[in-house]
Amino acid sequence: MTLVIAFVGEAGAVMAGDMREITFLGDRASMERLERELYTGSILTDEDLGKRAGALGVRLGIRDDKVKVTERDGVLVGEVTSLEGGVLRKRRVYASGGSYAIVDTGDGAPVPRGRGGAGNFVVLGNEKTKAIAHRCIRERWKNGGLRDAVEIIARSMERASAETPSVSRRFILVQTGKTADLGKVMEQEGTGSPS
Repeated sequence: MTLVIAFVGEAGAVMAGDMREITFLGDRASMERLERELYTGSILTDEDLGKRAGALGVRLGIRDDKVKVTERDGVLVGEVTSLEGGVLRKRRVYASGGSYAIVDTGDGAPVPRGRGGAGNFVVLGNEKTKAIAHRCIRERWKNGGLRDAVEIIARSMERASAETPSVSRRFILVQTGKTADLGKVMEQEGTGSPS
C-alpha cells in the first residue's frame, strides 16, 4: 500500500497516485516485520530498505511503473493494495464532481468504507504516507478550488517520496471536470454502488 490522494470539488475532481509497487519474498514473520517498519516510517531511503531487507533475509521486488489512478467515464478511480495473511486486499476510491466513495475488496464481497461530497480530500495509503499527506493538506489548504488542490496533492506526493521509500518519485495525476455517476462505474467493476 502506497499513496493515492483525491480532492472532490463541486464541478470536478482531481486524483494522484504514485507508481511504486514493492513485493516481498521470504519467511512470513520477516516480511511482516519489514513491511511494518517500512509503513510506519522506520525506513527512510531506498538504500536503507535494501539493507534492512538483506538483514532480515527478505528479497525485494520494486517497480515504479504501476498505474494506480485512472479516469473512466468522468469518474476518477484510485487503488491501493496490500497483502494481508496471504489475501490480496484492495481499497478503491471513486471520485467525480460532488461525490466520492471508498470500497474494500479482497476475500469476499466488496465492503463500502465511506462516501462523501464536495470539499473533501481523500487519502489512501500506509500509516506514514497518510500522515505526510494530511500534514501537507493541513499546512496548505485554504478552502480554494481544484487548481489549489492540484498544487497541494502534487506537493504531498513529492514530500512523501522524499520521506519514505514506499512512494515513487514519479506520480500520475488525473482530473475530471464532470459530475459523473459513480454507481455506474462501480457496478461495471463489480464493487457495488455508492448508496
